[in-house]
Amino acid sequence: MNKTKYSASAVLKGLFALLTLAFLAAALIAGARGEIFTGLGRILTSPAQITKDYFEVGSVSAAFFNAGLVGAACCLLMCIPGFEASGTTAIAYLLTVGFSFWGMNIVNIWPCMLGSFLYALVRREKPASAVNFAMFSTGLAPLVTDLFLRYPGLENHGYTALGLVLGIAVGCVIGFLTAMGCAHSPNVHKGYSIYSAALPIGMLGFFLRALLYNTLGNELPPIEAVLGDGFPVLCNVFCVVVFLAMAAAGFVLNGRSFAGYWTLLRDTGRKADYAVRYGPGLALMNLGLYGLMIVLYYNLVGAAWTGVTFGVVFCMLATGVSGSHPLNIWPIMAGYVLMSFAGVSAINAQPIIIGLCFASGLTPVAGEYGWIVGIVAGALHYSLVTSVPALHGGFCLYNGGFTCCLLCILLVPVLEKFLKSKSERLAGQAGK
Repeated sequence: MNKTKYSASAVLKGLFALLTLAFLAAALIAGARGEIFTGLGRILTSPAQITKDYFEVGSVSAAFFNAGLVGAACCLLMCIPGFEASGTTAIAYLLTVGFSFWGMNIVNIWPCMLGSFLYALVRREKPASAVNFAMFSTGLAPLVTDLFLRYPGLENHGYTALGLVLGIAVGCVIGFLTAMGCAHSPNVHKGYSIYSAALPIGMLGFFLRALLYNTLGNELPPIEAVLGDGFPVLCNVFCVVVFLAMAAAGFVLNGRSFAGYWTLLRDTGRKADYAVRYGPGLALMNLGLYGLMIVLYYNLVGAAWTGVTFGVVFCMLATGVSGSHPLNIWPIMAGYVLMSFAGVSAINAQPIIIGLCFASGLTPVAGEYGWIVGIVAGALHYSLVTSVPALHGGFCLYNGGFTCCLLCILLVPVLEKFLKSKSERLAGQAGK
C-alpha cells in the first residue's frame, strides 16, 4: 500500500523536524515574546514535579521555545548514522515534546539520555540503537530537576555542584536501566499497552522514590499543581493548522487518495506500526485525523487549554502511528465520559484530561476485544490513574502510561480466559 517513493523513516524524520520548527515559530508569534529567555530561565530553575504548567511557570513563548529546543535535541539524536525512525520513534518524540510543556526542559533531559547511550556503549552496540531508549528515559526528568534544585530538602536552593553530580548520576542510572527494561516490557502486557516504556519508567520511579526519600529519611515534596487559565485560541489554532497539514501531507503521499485508510481503521492496533504496515502516507493521514479528533474531544468536554492540556494533546497523538486511530479510541473516550458521571472528578478536570491522554495506550484492547471491552478499559483507567502518583511521588511523567501497563497485567489474563480476540476469531474463520 506504500504509494510514496519516500521511506517511512525519512517521512517521520521530516515530520519531526517540521513540528520542531513549528514550535520554534510559535515561540516568536505567541504572546509575551519578550519573555522567551526570562521565561525559559524560570522553567529551568523551577521544580518539575507533576503538574507544572509551563505557560504559567515561564510564559507562552518560553514554553514553545523550550519544546522547540527539546524537539531539536531529539532530531539531532535521530541524525546519528544508522538510525531509522519508526512508529516507536513517533511515540518517543511526541511524548518528549509534549512533556516539554509541563515537566521536561532542555536541561533535565540530558542525564537520562546519557545513561541510555552508556548502556549501548557497555553492550558494545551502535549508538543508533539507543536513540529511542534515550527519549523514553526522560519520563523521569522531573526527578532529575528535583535532585538538581532542592534535594534532600523542600527548599529550592538552585543548582549546586553536589546537586548536579547527584542528578547526573541518578539520571544516568535511569537511562541505563530504562534501556534494559524496555526490551522486556512488551512480554509483561503482551503488546496490549502501546506505552510500553512506561512500565520500566514507572517501576524505576517507585524504586527511586522509596530509596531517595523513604529509605534515606528525606521528606518527599508534596505534589502541588501549578496551572494557569489557559490559551484556548492559540492552542486550538496551532493544533488545527498542524493536524490539517499532517492529514493533507499524508493524502498527497498516499497518491492523493484515501485508498487503504478504511483497512487501517479496521486494524486492532496491537503491535502495530502503521508507517511500515500501510505506508507513511496513510500513517501521516491517520496522525492528522486522529489529532483533530483529540482536539474536538477536549473542546467538547470543556477542557482548559493550559500548557498541560496542550502538551497532552501531543502525548496522546504519540500512539497515532503505533496503534491508535479514530475507531479504536472512541470506546476509551466513552469509558472516561461514563465514569465521570459516577466519579468525583469532572471529565474536564486537569488530572482526568491527562489520564485520558494515556488511556489511549489501551486502544489495542478495544481493537482486539471490541468496543464494550474498550469502554470498560477506559472506565477502569479513569478509576486508577489519579491514585498512581503516590507510588512514584509525582516524578514519573508516564503516570497514565504506567497505569495502562498495570491495568493490562490485571485485565488481559481475564480477557484471554473468557473471550476470543479479533485475531483469534479471524484465524479461526480462516482455518474453516
